[in-house]
Amino acid sequence: MEAHTGTRKSVRGTISNRLKAKDQDPAKVDAKIEDPNLQTVDVATLPHDADTLAVRFTLRVLAGAGTPSACNNAEYQKKLAQTVSGYVSEHGFDELAHRYACNLANGRFLWRNRIGAEEVEVVVSQMKEGQPEKTWTFDALEQSTRDFTGNAETRELGAVIAQALAGKQYLLLDVVAFARIGAGQEVFPSQELILDRSRGDKSKTLYSIGDEKQAAIHSQKLGNALRTIDTWYPAPEDGDTLGPIAVEPYGSVTTQGTAYRQPKQKVDFYNLLDNWLLKDQVPPVEQQHFVMATLIRGGVFGEAG
Repeated sequence: MEAHTGTRKSVRGTISNRLKAKDQDPAKVDAKIEDPNLQTVDVATLPHDADTLAVRFTLRVLAGAGTPSACNNAEYQKKLAQTVSGYVSEHGFDELAHRYACNLANGRFLWRNRIGAEEVEVVVSQMKEGQPEKTWTFDALEQSTRDFTGNAETRELGAVIAQALAGKQYLLLDVVAFARIGAGQEVFPSQELILDRSRGDKSKTLYSIGDEKQAAIHSQKLGNALRTIDTWYPAPEDGDTLGPIAVEPYGSVTTQGTAYRQPKQKVDFYNLLDNWLLKDQVPPVEQQHFVMATLIRGGVFGEAG
């Protein structure tokens, strides 16, 4: 991220949290309000003479979704390889790859930095020998974050990603996003998780790289945005459509404290995978897409014992 996060600020806030019933006596409230809420936080901003945030990262697309890094059951590994091969032969990676391409085109990886931006341009370059071989340019605000209809360019980019997922070509993408948000405006990089609070006095520490404290986004956060393609989970009971969620074995959305793929519904990754591999119960096509997307995501999927 072309912004800097070396700035600290100390602020004096007021008490605004919900009070317990025993603390709602007017005298106690007045006493709490008089006690300031002091905190020191990191802040990242654009320079005062720059109005556009630039975010850049590279994305390497690897094959081998059906080949585990480690597996102590040769028969299971063989069955997994056969199942994945059957999926690729019948469906290919086109659907998944196009959804990944759409999430590059719409700038979802900018997260909060995308909100309220006047303009967002995303430039994706296919790199070969250190030089761009093919380039796609997208107006991110014209691309939907709720569906994956896309356009001719996202389908072209998706086809290139699908070829790489299938192991038919090497693919390294250079991705640059430009978001016009206003001169000197605050930007939002990743926040560090500080496990030992005794080692610092800041209540918020932002992620930065390099000696100049350049603001940055964690690779896990970028990956979460790119794999936000799961629209195949069961509809919530209230019928409210949430749009795509990140591919997770249980459909976990931590910001909502909800798992949308409950094991009792038999639509979580483990139930779908076991039924498919061990019981030869082929899931519906959309759930096959989900299983493959989870394998691409990766993880430790073993069973105890």
